[in-house]
Amino acid sequence: MTLATLDYVVIGGYFAVLIALCLRVMRRSPDTDELFLAGRSLGPAVIGLSLFASNLSSTTLIGLPGAAWQSGISVANYEWMAALVLLFTAAFVAPVFVGRRLTTVPELLEQRFDSRLRKYLSATSLFLSIVLDTAGSLYAGALVLMMFFPGLTLGPTCAAMAVFAGVYTAAGGLRAVAYTDVLQSLVILLGSAILAVLVFQQFDYDWSQVSGAVDAGHLSLLRPLDDPALPWLGTLIGLPVLGFYYWTMNQYVAQRLLGARDLEAAARGAMLAAVLKLLPLFLMVLPGAMAIVLLPDLERADTVFPRLIMEYAPAGLAGLMLAGLMAAIMSSVDSALNSASTLLMVDFVKPRRPGLSTRQIARWGRITTLTLMLLAALWAPAIDRFPGLFAYLQQTFAYVTPPLVAAFTVAFCSRRVGASAALWGVAGGHLVSLACFIAAQSGWLQLHFTIVAGLLYGITIVLILCLQASGRWEPASPSQAIFSERSIFPSLPRRLRLQMLTLAAITLGLVILFN
Repeated sequence: MTLATLDYVVIGGYFAVLIALCLRVMRRSPDTDELFLAGRSLGPAVIGLSLFASNLSSTTLIGLPGAAWQSGISVANYEWMAALVLLFTAAFVAPVFVGRRLTTVPELLEQRFDSRLRKYLSATSLFLSIVLDTAGSLYAGALVLMMFFPGLTLGPTCAAMAVFAGVYTAAGGLRAVAYTDVLQSLVILLGSAILAVLVFQQFDYDWSQVSGAVDAGHLSLLRPLDDPALPWLGTLIGLPVLGFYYWTMNQYVAQRLLGARDLEAAARGAMLAAVLKLLPLFLMVLPGAMAIVLLPDLERADTVFPRLIMEYAPAGLAGLMLAGLMAAIMSSVDSALNSASTLLMVDFVKPRRPGLSTRQIARWGRITTLTLMLLAALWAPAIDRFPGLFAYLQQTFAYVTPPLVAAFTVAFCSRRVGASAALWGVAGGHLVSLACFIAAQSGWLQLHFTIVAGLLYGITIVLILCLQASGRWEPASPSQAIFSERSIFPSLPRRLRLQMLTLAAITLGLVILFN
């Protein structure tokens, strides 16, 4: 497909509005709180839309339709599970984040344990932010652009996108990221909704035609235990662990909650994001499953969404949807770069150089943002050697993050575990993770990676508790316990609590409907 003149006008208009918004946001004072946390002034609508947009590149617009085309709609389990995790975070974790005025999530582990675990989590999160979030998003964007503009090549395209996102992220900080995410999420929702309707139109808007043409297994969320894509046990024990890390512990996402103006804004923002996370089932996953009938001869699953645009979007709409795709890529890239810079400066540089002024920290934060941008751009083309983008992202998370979630769980729920037991328990969990990864790559371990994630989480908790029970490690001080009666049951408005329960019921109803 060749883009029409109207498509180029739409794309150009989108980028013009984006640049104008960035320039306006950049006028703010560039101190530390402004660069990293938007001055702790974000409202619920900005938080919710930005949370949603930051997740919408590789793992959603590109990865979800491709995975649905390849193996069915069970991939949407990642989305509805995210909604439940966000509701849990709004009720139980956000009060701690906001109440303690954290700048980074790893700070919480230092307050509960010591600086070693803070740096351990921060370093791991920094690594994941660059090689998964940023590089994956750049790769996804380059893949799309190369389909519409065949003359482009992978490496230079990744680099050009990285420069664009890196410059406005470094200049405007989290406020530029969050406010551009609002624009981008609206473009994404509109474009993907239009495409979903156009795809459904090919079946005369008749669900019975879809269910008759697509294999029943492709239209079921909960799959058998031996399902190679996502077995029900992996959904039950693995996805909550992966979802908790991504939506609660991951600085890349949690930074919006940390920048909230108050607890209610954080809670309402997380709940809005939870509502939006129910939409990908209808806007991205089901069209991807329908594409198995419409586009049966694709060579690569990751090209489903751009191919649907090429085949079914008329002039103008194709430009809007391509703008939506690029919006999704930019949202993930800018979010990951800003969070990585925050982790590096706040958790590593600032403790060693406490005399730095806020403006100096902000200046060095900009420099680190651009440096990390360069590293991600260099790594992104290497993803092409992996079997699929969604598998690359999720399998890496499955082996790296469960021990970290275990430490977070112990920090919140146990008053007795000390710092050394937690640190060495997490390190032991990562050794088990490495052994499992090697065994899986060698064919010795046949378990699905989501099941492995759940088991690694449990093994790490047992390791931590056993190390503490051995008596060789110092006990925790009672004052270090995170949960208190007040933080377990935050004083959120009754209406908000009822809305959370209603949304949880709707989410479970969708699971039952598509089972």
